[in-house]
Amino acid sequence: MKWQGTGRITSTLFSSEKGLALIMVLWVLTILTVLSLSFTFMARTEVHSTIAFRDGIEKKLLAEGGIERGIIEIFYRSANKNQVSAVEGSEIVRIDGRENEGEVGEDKYSFSIADESGKININALTDANSIIFNNLMVNLGIPGETANTIVDSVLDWKDEDNLRRLNGAEDSYYEALPVPYKAKNGNFDTIEELLLVRGVTPEILFGNGGHPGLANFLTVYTKGSTINLNAAAKEVIAALPNMTSSMADKIVEFRETAELKGQQDVIAIIGDVFRTFVPYVGFAESNIYTIEGKGMKKNEKKGYAIRAVVAIEANNQHSYLYYKSPSDVRK
Repeated sequence: MKWQGTGRITSTLFSSEKGLALIMVLWVLTILTVLSLSFTFMARTEVHSTIAFRDGIEKKLLAEGGIERGIIEIFYRSANKNQVSAVEGSEIVRIDGRENEGEVGEDKYSFSIADESGKININALTDANSIIFNNLMVNLGIPGETANTIVDSVLDWKDEDNLRRLNGAEDSYYEALPVPYKAKNGNFDTIEELLLVRGVTPEILFGNGGHPGLANFLTVYTKGSTINLNAAAKEVIAALPNMTSSMADKIVEFRETAELKGQQDVIAIIGDVFRTFVPYVGFAESNIYTIEGKGMKKNEKKGYAIRAVVAIEANNQHSYLYYKSPSDVRK
């Protein structure tokens, strides 16, 4: 009886040890499986990250190629005043901000050129010509009261006195803000500086999903106050005094086939109403252009965007006045 009892005890201990060993093996297998899956996930993530990094670099290089292509086209225009330059597919390169495309293998790049002379120079804004800026804002859907506030505040921001216009703002307004500062009493250095001005919000300046922002139509780089009708966007043309949307459409439609040569071309398109805003417009190009380049992989639309403001100088030289990479392309 004792021997039989000892056998049962030994058998029970042996069975317990086998069960414990099995549990340990299962735990080891579980740990190894988890580690294996973790390493696989990490490796896959690393591969995806590498591919994404590579694609990002390629798109950036394509966008840089778009910027360089734009500069080449500007030089071509300068060397061939009476001609137009053409891209692949016979698209004509113009200086009014329209988009042009090119291909590199299966990938694409695009670029647009906008002569700054086709925009409203806020540094040349006066009480006399501010009606154009006001009209632009109202046409873009900005309430009239807000537009009046922005116009007067822009004029107050850059004038040298501390006298507030009816709807404007001077030091007393800005110093009462949670983060106080003073009015500049000088010209704007960048368009983004408008965000410091009373009434201007990021949505108004840069736009939202439904409306373009003011930044598309303003400049701080040109010297004069006249607007080049060959380079101006429809929104800027429509903001001229006594101009209607349909008249602006006719001018833009004419530019699809040829650039405006002078006043007689415009009179032939819209009639004598042109004479009412002659002081505000011109036809001469500047030497300063905004170029927007975008690089896209195959079947991709968003891509990588770069925005640059370029000054064209003598002897085929150029300099960058502004360069942002990446940038949201302003459309």
